[in-house]
Amino acid sequence: MLPAKTPLEASGFKALLSNRPFLFLWTGQVLSQIADKVLLVMSIALLTTYNIPERYTASSSSYLMVASTIPAILFGAAAGIFVDRYPKKKIMVIADVTRGSLILLLAILPKEFIFLILITFAISTVTQAFAPAEQSAIPLVVKPENLLTANALFTSSTMGSIIVGFAIGEPILTAVTNISKNGSREVLVALLYFVAAGLGQLVKVQEKIDPNQHPHRINPWHELKVGFDYLRSNKIVLNAMLQLAVLFSTIAALPVLSIKLTAEVGLKPEQFGFLVAPLGIGLVLGAGILGHFGNRLNQKSLPLIGFIGMGIVLAIFTFINNLLLGVFCAGILGLGASLIAVPMQTLIQERTPESMRGKVFGFQNNAVNIAVAVPLVVAGPLTEMFGLQPVLWGMSIIVAVAGILAWSSTRYVLEEAIQNESE
Repeated sequence: MLPAKTPLEASGFKALLSNRPFLFLWTGQVLSQIADKVLLVMSIALLTTYNIPERYTASSSSYLMVASTIPAILFGAAAGIFVDRYPKKKIMVIADVTRGSLILLLAILPKEFIFLILITFAISTVTQAFAPAEQSAIPLVVKPENLLTANALFTSSTMGSIIVGFAIGEPILTAVTNISKNGSREVLVALLYFVAAGLGQLVKVQEKIDPNQHPHRINPWHELKVGFDYLRSNKIVLNAMLQLAVLFSTIAALPVLSIKLTAEVGLKPEQFGFLVAPLGIGLVLGAGILGHFGNRLNQKSLPLIGFIGMGIVLAIFTFINNLLLGVFCAGILGLGASLIAVPMQTLIQERTPESMRGKVFGFQNNAVNIAVAVPLVVAGPLTEMFGLQPVLWGMSIIVAVAGILAWSSTRYVLEEAIQNESE
């Protein structure tokens, strides 16, 4: 039985900031996330220094993106098998050290395009094990009553690292290149991963891995079937995972659609970031509010509010021709997204037994990656075929319907999960 909460433990973020294992885990996550984004900026910049066959020159950045995306689709679910078998802390540390080492290889290998593609593929493959291990580790270092706040903080830092990583990526890489042109960029990004690994090593995790629950030999197909059967029998977890997939699919489509929206609000296509950045800020703000006041919102059907709010904003976007209104609506869209992402992630963690978390989060990672990839492929062509407004209306209806279905299937369980924050 957990001890009664002290006033400090009951005060949201303060409870987490006094939890040293969580602080090490969270800080390491922030550094890894920033390293991921700076790595992407660096990889695109490296294309100008590599020998690229002429037939690949025009689409070199696309090939780079494909090399980064394919492992997420192929290995996302399978990675969860290893996460359930081995200590999460060890997996995260090894993943960070491996990614850092692979980046250092770029500094010494010949500047051939094939090596950049192979290293990118390898780094993305290793990342597939890191993601479910990290999500599985959060409940191991945080008490159940603080889990919603912890996920709010992780969501905030994830979105914040996207903004910070892309913002500082080019300037900081340029600065180190001016100091030294020989591998300095690779060393910098690798160092971020190595520091994250050091912080991960400091995390004290009390983890129980029962060898009797796993056969000595790994049978991937059998273990994937076990994970799938668990999801099929646990409708609450499966529904929450599907909601996250719908959410991330919607968010992934917005950068593509925002390029078209720029013309409506008087911006150039390359200035689409003015509409995307407020979405991230809104999500960070919403996650922060949930983390601090989540225990007072136990009577609210948060996913319903989030989905319906996002649906309304998407519909409003069809009428927007003013930049300030567009920025405001993008922020509200991010705020609504936080009301879905944080509670649903908390719900999955609470309702999944420790022995199954790796497989479940592996499936989640796979589903989200596929959900993100689909709109990147179809949003542009659909907009060309039907126009921007019909696509936005279609997304608005889909998101609103998803909200109603989410509310009808998970509201009681979700309210119980959030109620734990105040008990």
